[in-house]
Amino acid sequence: MNGFDPTRLDMVLQISEDRWQRNLENLSTSFCKLDRKAPAAARREYEKGTRFLILKNYSGALEHLTKAVSIYPSFVTAHNALGSVYLNLNQSESAQTEFSLAVALDSHLPYSHVNLGWAQLALKNFASAQDSMQKAAKLAPLDLHLLIAQSYAQLLNKDYDAAIASAQQVHSRKHEGAAIVHYFAAASWQAKDNLQQTQTELGIFLAEAPTSPFADAARQMVAEIKDQRDHPPAPAVEVSFTTVPVDPNAAAGAIPFAARAVLRRMQQEKQLAEVETEPEPGSVCDSCAEPARASTTSPGSGHTLPNDPYLLRRSVNEVAVFFAATDHGKSVSDLTRQDVIIQDAGRPPAGVTNFRNESQLPLRLGLVIDTSASITNQFAFELKAAASFLTKSLTDKHDLAFVVGFANAALLVQDFTADSASITASMDPLAPGGGTALWDAVKFASDKLASIAEEKPSAKILVIISDGEDNCSSATMKEAIESAQRGGVTLYTVSTRVFAGGDDLNAAIPDRAMKALAAQTGGAALFPGSLGDLDRRLSDLQEVIRSRYLISYKPAEFQANGEYRSIAVVARKSGHKLRIYARRGYYAPTGASEASAGQTSLTR
Repeated sequence: MNGFDPTRLDMVLQISEDRWQRNLENLSTSFCKLDRKAPAAARREYEKGTRFLILKNYSGALEHLTKAVSIYPSFVTAHNALGSVYLNLNQSESAQTEFSLAVALDSHLPYSHVNLGWAQLALKNFASAQDSMQKAAKLAPLDLHLLIAQSYAQLLNKDYDAAIASAQQVHSRKHEGAAIVHYFAAASWQAKDNLQQTQTELGIFLAEAPTSPFADAARQMVAEIKDQRDHPPAPAVEVSFTTVPVDPNAAAGAIPFAARAVLRRMQQEKQLAEVETEPEPGSVCDSCAEPARASTTSPGSGHTLPNDPYLLRRSVNEVAVFFAATDHGKSVSDLTRQDVIIQDAGRPPAGVTNFRNESQLPLRLGLVIDTSASITNQFAFELKAAASFLTKSLTDKHDLAFVVGFANAALLVQDFTADSASITASMDPLAPGGGTALWDAVKFASDKLASIAEEKPSAKILVIISDGEDNCSSATMKEAIESAQRGGVTLYTVSTRVFAGGDDLNAAIPDRAMKALAAQTGGAALFPGSLGDLDRRLSDLQEVIRSRYLISYKPAEFQANGEYRSIAVVARKSGHKLRIYARRGYYAPTGASEASAGQTSLTR
């Protein structure tokens, strides 16, 4: 591509160095289990080396980091630091060797992969670089820095469709400071001889970064394209793109890890208030409501249950609700349709089209595990309990589960699989350290559960094991909850906070957050209160998940007016009322959206 010189290292070096400078802030914690075993002598040499690296004294850093890895060859973070030194010294082969060692020692760390990708770019091994960047982005899918790097590598490898797709992925999120991906997308469209899309991407780039050092060049390109369109006989325009330095710190958009605790509490309190003021569910009048009765439509008449329980089908105006019932803390698994009363907007439904125990449905289970520094003391027990929970939960060959770990960012530890042994093994390399991006992890995992394409209904459950703190998410609590609600995902939270539920101010906010996540989606919040009780409560949760029900119905007097419609579910067994866990309601679609889509997503 004329003018786009992949041999220049200024972008590679700047991003690699800036990223390493960010990582230096967390030297006191290690994200790799192997690093915990580093002997004191290796640790001392590593710390000396990183101090020289901070000062950009690369010769001093090289000396001490080399000693660190010679003393302890399995020192993953030291290999990454040493590779960064070599990259800054333009010794790309040596950098690639160090980063490759880091990946070989622990393949679940995204920044080992992205560091290797930078070295491979410097060596013009674009195909390998693209593979490394894509592995990094898959492991930490919410990190915009990694998506930017992925798009850059895809562009240099001439995988233009992939580079464009990565840019679109970034653009679909909050992405302040990440406008450069539109520059990469424009270069990709230009290589595909599509000047209209090139101009569009350049326009987005200029709108998002009008003061960028490359804005003038982008404006010149737009002017040249416009001139070519105004004068068709003119020769085709060769748009010249140059290597662009990126500030990944601006792209991250996260709350600083070192922000004071009081500011974090204020922010979380504000987000809690936003969530806790949502409309309350309606109540059911026992004397005037009838039990949920079957519709006159038979199961074989062609009416099928929506794949997504938060979708309203225009043809039948059908709503589906998952709920669980307990009696003095014990799950109730033998309810019949006649035991259940449901009201929508204060009225009995026009007809119930389906009622079933969810144990008949295949399970789609996401497990979100807090790996931040705040849970260091209980981390080993937490992992053991989580592994046991997953083994007990995957009881059918059609069940699938995935695991997300999160600290400063969400990390996809294991993708969807039915193999509980693989899931357990995938969690072994996890080690505690860093900040807490709880809302980002919940949003990512909810979106992942919602995105799985299936012809038949499935039970979509997200279990969150955390202390409830959040200090570095880009998403808000409300956005995380809404992602779960839109996807028909029920959140169950399990607090790892010892003595959770107390009156301490520092505990009250995280505990409320864990309750809000569950309550707003029809799940339950569990507070074991001690590590010894965690395994038992997870076993109880496994029973609750398998004892849920799915009821679908046609709401009475329904209007597609965009208004909130409350849902209230009551169940009785043996003459007494049961405790019900169900979502509180939904917003009806508008007439316009109903007409255009044929099915409309209900936000609650």
